[in-house]
Parts: sequence; structure tokens; C-alpha cells
Amino acid sequence: MRQPAVAGQFYPLRPENLEKELKQCFEGLEIRERNVLGAICPHAGYVYSGKVAAHVYAALPKADTYVIFGPNHTGYGSPVSVSTDTWKTPLGSLEVDRELADGLSGSIIDLDELGHRYEHSIEVQLPFLQYRFDQDFMILPICLGMQDEETAVEVGNLVAELASKSGKKLAFIASSDFTHYEPANVAREIDNEVIGAILNLDIPGIYDKLYRRNASVCGYGPIAAMLTASKRLGANRAELLKYSNSGDVSGDTSAVVGYAAIIVE
Repeated sequence: MRQPAVAGQFYPLRPENLEKELKQCFEGLEIRERNVLGAICPHAGYVYSGKVAAHVYAALPKADTYVIFGPNHTGYGSPVSVSTDTWKTPLGSLEVDRELADGLSGSIIDLDELGHRYEHSIEVQLPFLQYRFDQDFMILPICLGMQDEETAVEVGNLVAELASKSGKKLAFIASSDFTHYEPANVAREIDNEVIGAILNLDIPGIYDKLYRRNASVCGYGPIAAMLTASKRLGANRAELLKYSNSGDVSGDTSAVVGYAAIIVE
């Protein structure tokens, strides 16, 4: 059982308080399922980025399995790892799609729990999925410590191939924040360039912007893996639903973190 690592920190520990906060995140949003194959969601504390993330989850369709790509912030575990443990949150337990996870055996993606044990980037997405869809789905959590373009594209292709063979309905979620600890105007300028490449579904362009602007986007590998998988399954457009930064909540615009909600159809 993979126990919650950041309940009580990034989001409330008590189920009733968590549901209340999630309800507030969705306030003013219409729940309208779209033909979303992939998405980018932030993974900061809900008070900062929850309302941004809710824009994606309000548009996300029901799927059999949600593949969640997250960056490895901790440095623990394999370079690229999939978890097969049951994941517990304050809202209940979620099963990993073992059929898909076992299908990754022998690839560059290791079956490894250590990379997931203390990592928050995937965990914070799960209560949003539970709030929208109860427990009626499975997950495939993939943590990327190696985020170079070649690795990310290979991971995306592997998962897309499995998805095609399985016949299941899948959706791919990349967990990523954008620019870290720059003044708000600088963060927005850098993020606009990176987001521009994302909206063009241009993976080499994303890496070029990251390099040229020295952009501190933490989940660029998950973004590239998600785009690769989504494109393989027919996605041909992306849309920015919401952009904000931590300063919009805290009032401190001198050093912010950027957050974007993006869907791929």
C-alpha cells in the first residue's frame, strides 16, 4: 500500500476538509467532458494551484485508466519507474492497472516503489480524479527522474503502444509546474514561450525553449511523454485553459511559481 506522503501539507488530511477544498477549486467551473487524450496539471499545494488544476479535471472524460507522468523530485528509486502498489488517499484507495504495468516489464521503465514513496507530483492529482470519478478507474503512475527528450519520447511511445493493444480508454496526465522563483513578469514571459511550443505539440521546440531560456519547468519529461502518447493516439491540438502563478494567491510577485492547465485533444 502506497501511503499518502503529503496529505496534511499539500492538501487536507481529513476527507471532509479535502472534499470541501476540492469543491472550492471547482467553484465557477462547468463540468463538461471533452475528448481529452492528454493534459498538463500543476502539483503545488491546492491553495496555490488547485483552481488551475480544476480547469483540466472539469474537462477530463471518464477513462478506464489514467496514466500519470510525474517528475522525480526526491532522487530516490529508478531513473524511470512505475508503481504497482495500491495508492491510498484520504478519499479512498486506487488500484494500479497491473495489466499495463506488467506490460512495461523489460523496458526502460522499472517496476519500482522507492521512486514513488515520498514523491508528491503524482499523489496530488489523485484526489481530483476521485472527486470527479469516485473510485471507478485505475491509475498507472510513472515517475521520471531522467527527463531528457529521448527518454521521455520512448516512455510516451511505450505507453501509447500498450494503450493501443489493451483496447482500454486511457487519458494521459503530465504533472508539472512551470517557471520557479522568478519575478511574475519574467515567469510569465518564459512560460509563454514554453507553452507556445506545447500548444504546437512541438516536443523538440519545448526542449529548445527550456535550454535557451534556462527555464525551471520541473516536469518537462512528463510533458514530453504525455504529448508523445497523446499524438500517437490521434491528438492534434492543444489548448491553454488557465495560467496563473503563486503570487496571485500570496500577493508576493517577486519570486513566483507558474501554473498552467493545458488539454490535448
